[in-house]
Amino acid sequence: MDPLLPTILIPVSAVISICFGAWLWYRVSFVSTTAGQSTIRSMNGREYLLEEEQRGDDEVVQKAADIQDAISEGANSFLWTEYKYLGVFMVIMAILIFSLLGSVTPDDGRTRSDEIRNGLFSTIAFVLGAITSILSGFLGMKIATYANARTALEARKGIAPAFMCAFRSGAVMGFLLAGLGLLNLFIAIIIFLKAYGDDWKGVFEAITGYGLGGSSIALFGRVGGGIYTKAADVGADLVGKVEKDIPEDDPRNPAVIADNVGDNVGDIAGMGADLFGSFAESTCAALVIAGVSELGSSHNWNAMMFPLMVSASGILVCILTTLIATDLKPAKQISEIEHTLKMQLIISTIIMTPVALGLALLSLPQTFNLPMPSHTAGQEYDYKTVKNWYMFVCVACGLWGGLAIGLQTEYFTSNRYKPVQDVADACRTGPATD
Repeated sequence: MDPLLPTILIPVSAVISICFGAWLWYRVSFVSTTAGQSTIRSMNGREYLLEEEQRGDDEVVQKAADIQDAISEGANSFLWTEYKYLGVFMVIMAILIFSLLGSVTPDDGRTRSDEIRNGLFSTIAFVLGAITSILSGFLGMKIATYANARTALEARKGIAPAFMCAFRSGAVMGFLLAGLGLLNLFIAIIIFLKAYGDDWKGVFEAITGYGLGGSSIALFGRVGGGIYTKAADVGADLVGKVEKDIPEDDPRNPAVIADNVGDNVGDIAGMGADLFGSFAESTCAALVIAGVSELGSSHNWNAMMFPLMVSASGILVCILTTLIATDLKPAKQISEIEHTLKMQLIISTIIMTPVALGLALLSLPQTFNLPMPSHTAGQEYDYKTVKNWYMFVCVACGLWGGLAIGLQTEYFTSNRYKPVQDVADACRTGPATD
């Protein structure tokens, strides 16, 4: 494989992912939340909503826009406050990382300047990963609060428009997250290689800070937002239903708005940071292992970029499967939604399997050595011979394992299958049998 291929494929795929996410956001913006727009009635369900019968079409649209604005304002306020504290945490952690790594006693021919350089670039990677994680969560929250009222308004037209609006807005976060994470990681590797020269092992040691930064922010995003939304949910129920006799999820109850704010900052912004953390950790771990192997010592650029090329090609495959769900074969009835989502997982797994095989055979040498801890006295390492198709097997196990988990989860949670139907039947005889 030409060394120029990964150098082009990785950043181009990342940029395409960001552009595709922005394009999906643009398509979501076609749904207007301005009163005075005509609404197409659907023939596949209830034609009129209770609110429309009481208030009229324009007032419903305006009310949806007002609720969306209130949720968006609350989510922005929460995240900005959270990010102030995370900024302090990042500074403290950056100082700690630099101090600890920079003060390591040099060995194996390394010098004090090598250790200081390692501490400095590990700190830079940590800050970059943390900022990317924050940005991923923030963009996810922005598209969620931008699309929630639009999805509700589209649902008045039918299942297909609502599904496409919801699916596109959800895909925005996924593609922006994947594109930003991949692009920033690739740029960081290029810059680090310029600074480290021939010390590729040191480069991929320092780049692990990228994963640490992403996972640290994800922890605060998930836990902080999760605690907030649970507290707001309970508060809304206690004050609204128990004390004031306000129906559940009634926007007249301020705690309901707070509950929806929590759903956005915890389940969406926190999830975005968490997904980026998972991507960064897994990719950086693969790079570290490759860096200490024969691939790193021989400066095999194609082989070292194998983990990033898997992510880059996965982006292109996901763009194709997304277009199938939103444009080529969208769900038009409620019963088709589950099937459409399931086919996303199945199609992407089937397409990605031969792609991963091709990448493994073309980018990796037929065999290479990987150091392992030695059980022989006086010998630090043993070397295991690894074949390129071993890497494909690892990727394929992850692909098909994820598919199997998804299908199994669907069986036990979907109302189309026996486990959920049995639970529903048990409810007829009371809570004890349920």
